[in-house]
Amino acid sequence: MVAAADSDGALAGKGGAVTVRAPIPLFRKPSVIPGFGLTLGFTLTYLSFIVLIPLAALILRSSSLGWGGFWSAVTTPRVIAAFEVSFGLSFAAALTNAVFGFLVAWVLVRYDFPGKRLVDALVDLPFALPTAVAGIALSALYAPNGWLGKPLNELFGLKVAFTPLGIAIALTFIGLPFVVRTVQPILQDLPAEEEEAAASLGASRFQTFRSVILPAVLPALVTGFALSFARGVGEYGSVIFIAGNMPGLTEIVPLLIVIKLEQYDYAGAAAVGTAMLGVSFLMLLILNLLQQWMRSRHAR
Repeated sequence: MVAAADSDGALAGKGGAVTVRAPIPLFRKPSVIPGFGLTLGFTLTYLSFIVLIPLAALILRSSSLGWGGFWSAVTTPRVIAAFEVSFGLSFAAALTNAVFGFLVAWVLVRYDFPGKRLVDALVDLPFALPTAVAGIALSALYAPNGWLGKPLNELFGLKVAFTPLGIAIALTFIGLPFVVRTVQPILQDLPAEEEEAAASLGASRFQTFRSVILPAVLPALVTGFALSFARGVGEYGSVIFIAGNMPGLTEIVPLLIVIKLEQYDYAGAAAVGTAMLGVSFLMLLILNLLQQWMRSRHAR
């Protein structure tokens, strides 16, 4: 019997017999592989135990202060200054990584040179290196008597360690691989013929970069920027050694939370953590929406 399917998923045969099949929900894509219910249940359960329940417990703990107590806990001058240091320097470090991480990815993809594999491996070093070790190394390097800190101080009067500049350097160090590893595959898949076609049409190098290369890599670059920024906001180990941890100047939010925990101010620590969670989520949401808009615009 030959059957024809209508738009609602019903199968009609020649003999008048009709076999009705349940329509596919709009939120599911047709697939020949079974197991949607099982995998969705496992995913939601896993996310609940690993992400949602701990975050809900954090918010619930901070709610014990009440709205007035919560607002008072997160708007003290010390907390606001810590937020400015963490988010401001993380943004600056992520922006620096977006520029120089793109250059590193470009060199690794487009050029062959001696030691290329070694340089490519060194990019991943901040992933493997414990953050405390990175903090100690950077502190020793940029200290007033360090290999780089001493000449910078003597020649330019520039003090790096125990200043916001030192925090920015530490955050740049730990965030660079996120940009490089996000942009690098896009550059590898970008066909060189498009650049050659633009050059044959009389486009300058800057015009080729602006019109051909940048639109293709910009969504990935924003993704790398967002990952670097998110890592910087929550970074602790590599920062506390080089920051100096001076309240109002070089004190970061994670350190402030640890200090409140050591003082047994659990509700205050939860309030600061909740505020940090909300601000981080809002900024990452904006970056993700911007990335999605750029991808859809590039696809058109």
